[in-house]
Amino acid sequence: MQKNTTQFGLTLAIGGTALFALKSIFIKLAYAYGVDTTTLLTLRMLIALPFYAGMLLWLLRQADVVKPVPRELLMLTGLGFMGYYLASWLDMEGLQYISAQLERLTLYTYPIMTTLLGWLFLREKITWQIVSALVLTYGGILLLYAHEAAWNTNNAALGVTLVTLAALTFAFYVVFSKHLIGKLGSLLFTSIAMLVSTGFIFVQFLLTHALADLGKLPLPVWGYAVLLAIFSTLLPSFMVSEAIHRIGAAKTSIVGTVGPVLTILLAVWLLGEPFGWFHLAGMALVMGGVSLLRK
Repeated sequence: MQKNTTQFGLTLAIGGTALFALKSIFIKLAYAYGVDTTTLLTLRMLIALPFYAGMLLWLLRQADVVKPVPRELLMLTGLGFMGYYLASWLDMEGLQYISAQLERLTLYTYPIMTTLLGWLFLREKITWQIVSALVLTYGGILLLYAHEAAWNTNNAALGVTLVTLAALTFAFYVVFSKHLIGKLGSLLFTSIAMLVSTGFIFVQFLLTHALADLGKLPLPVWGYAVLLAIFSTLLPSFMVSEAIHRIGAAKTSIVGTVGPVLTILLAVWLLGEPFGWFHLAGMALVMGGVSLLRK
């Protein structure tokens, strides 16, 4: 029984990681049709909204569910804003200016930022292992950035800055969400945070666009938005949460290291992005640095 539970947990972790890896690819393919970040993120969240709302209603009907008090709802609102609205918008906006490979590796540095924020705000210790991880990780990013900036002279700096801010914002979300996730459970927490973030992006859309603009979008944009919402947002968010429940955060995190590799392979295959020694070296440094945190 325990073996079956572990195997199913690993399967969920691998599947969730693979689906998350498709996110950058779907976004890049949608951008080819001229859609802007706010519109695409709005479509993504609105399509996923009924599923998260349904999950929330189901959870609230369970007798043993721990419901958030008003103060915790306020905290959830702030965390939903940071983790699933602001971080997502910055990341997707950055993808307009840099390759999917550089974006994925830059975003993958958020565990380093999480560790540094834990030291800054929670007085957690900084070890030589963490310093080494920091040097390796950002050495890899700088190497890949320098290579891309040589031909993408106007946009590389802007793109990397936006994605770095996305990673930093998500790191804040990770650090300050641990307590609430532990109390409320990952499913209830994720459902509420996702609904909150949907509200924020929809308000942004209404302030910057006309609602009728959604009806003018090319059909392929809707198709990629559906793929993004279902296969790179909804399904992996619940799959990874259940994987953590079955096999623990450590093993799930280790499985997640294959994510950047999958994204890079898909970017080369489906988007025709170049891949050479600079990309291989940058990927090895970043993944090697992040892996030091898991030992």
